[in-house]
Amino acid sequence: MHNKEIIALLLAGGQGSRLGVLTKNIAKPAVLYGGKYRIIDFSLSNCVNSDIDTVGVLTQYQPLELNAHIGIGKPWDMDRINGGVTILSPYLKAEIGEWYKGTANAVFQNIHYVDKYSPKYVVILSGDHIYKMNYSQMLDFHKANNADATISVINVPWEEANRYGIMNTQDNGKIYEFEEKPQNPKSNLASMGVYIFTWEVLKEYLIRDDQNLESAHDFGKNIIPLMLGEGRNMWAYKFSGYWRDVGTIQAYWESNMDLISRVPDFNLFDPAWKIYTPNPVKPAHYIGPTGSVKKSIVAEGCMIYGSVKNSVLFPGVYVGEGTEIVDSIIMTDSVIGSNSLIDKCIIGEGARIGNNVKMGIGENIPNELKPNLYDSGITVVGEKATVPDGCQIGKNVMIDSYITDQEFPSLNVESGKSALKGGESE
Repeated sequence: MHNKEIIALLLAGGQGSRLGVLTKNIAKPAVLYGGKYRIIDFSLSNCVNSDIDTVGVLTQYQPLELNAHIGIGKPWDMDRINGGVTILSPYLKAEIGEWYKGTANAVFQNIHYVDKYSPKYVVILSGDHIYKMNYSQMLDFHKANNADATISVINVPWEEANRYGIMNTQDNGKIYEFEEKPQNPKSNLASMGVYIFTWEVLKEYLIRDDQNLESAHDFGKNIIPLMLGEGRNMWAYKFSGYWRDVGTIQAYWESNMDLISRVPDFNLFDPAWKIYTPNPVKPAHYIGPTGSVKKSIVAEGCMIYGSVKNSVLFPGVYVGEGTEIVDSIIMTDSVIGSNSLIDKCIIGEGARIGNNVKMGIGENIPNELKPNLYDSGITVVGEKATVPDGCQIGKNVMIDSYITDQEFPSLNVESGKSALKGGESE
């Protein structure tokens, strides 16, 4: 094995339960985004664009879709003999055979993978953020400060600072304190979950953390506070630019909508920093004589006979005549019938929405079953769900994956209700 100066470990094990039905069958990093991509494409593309050619992807929850998506890493030019992309799943290790207990434990269980390349540094990434970042600039900063750890931070609004891990630093960026979700934050520098560690130092802390039975084995909760407490040389690297954690339905919807705002906050058309993804071959999209598209992202293979406004359509979506789609995200190969209205909805892959359906209408009442997930007025339809002709569906409604016409509770699903597979209505 050739030694690598730096390798990346991408934490992609998260269940992403706050994305509700969207992550029922797939891990959060595999959720579709922006008409063409999956969330994990951003971190992987950042690696390629930062000249990091060795990436271990740590998966555990529902990894099938993710594994198939990454494959041998060809789209990211990571199909290489030495290095490249490797999927690291916990269930391959028969002799221990235990699930990752936390972010730090996931890396601990893969020390042998890292040591194979004997890197001087490792960069730890999360697979569920949308951003473009040059990690090699962060590495230069890490080296210049002779740091043990460098933590990427971003300014968040003061009123939101209590939702993040906050780094308190001296003027030059040296970290003296880390507070997890502080009630009275002293700074608004939030950790982005992007860390560069000098590997020998991190390795020692991972081994010690593993022996500590009280530990949650988490970078934010355990490793970073312990390193700080022992006076290690730790620095905050300021990132400016677009960065979103798309971990909630609302944030996911907003971030997709950011792509189609008048001046996109986040430009996917930047030739200097491409985002790579496997590209299925589909014909160009077609807008029929009755079709119209305004301020939207429409991927290849779509056929549009109705009107689409302020929406994101993934490849192969069909929109029938007389149908209006507004402020919505329609995933791959979904079919929307004719004379229907889809307003502020997220429609999962391969869903079938009938004719004369009105979806996203009525009052904004939080979902009865999961009020903390579905509360921002967005109605979400799971993959391969079928919504029968003539249905009236309110806001904050959850329609289960794979539900059939026969299982639908009624043709009128009021705001805040759910339609569950197996026919039990709520």
